[in-house]
Amino acid sequence: MSASPLFSGTGVPSPCIKRCALDADGVCSGCRRTIAEISQWSALSATEQRAVWQRLLALPPRSAEKRCSQCGALFVCGTGGQNGGCWCADLPALLPLGSGADCRCPACLAQAALLLPVA
Repeated sequence: MSASPLFSGTGVPSPCIKRCALDADGVCSGCRRTIAEISQWSALSATEQRAVWQRLLALPPRSAEKRCSQCGALFVCGTGGQNGGCWCADLPALLPLGSGADCRCPACLAQAALLLPVA
């Protein structure tokens, strides 16, 4: 961890991304810290701050609404997979998707997977 620029120097940077809003459980929807972690941040030791960062970095990625780069349909990326991750992780890897393309919806990605050459 010491090799990471995030944890080098004299202080540990705050995880705050300036999108502060607490959910019903007292967790910030921006940085994902608890209200206790937020309110105590400046009083925490560097070791404790690094522990907060480790917890945050271990969280699964957030889901996001995206638009399919092939058909234009809206879909949710980041959830629905068999192992708790994104549903696309259950399909064969299909990179690259083309110039400037991001994600494809489940239907378009499944169709592209059917067109993969058999190894």
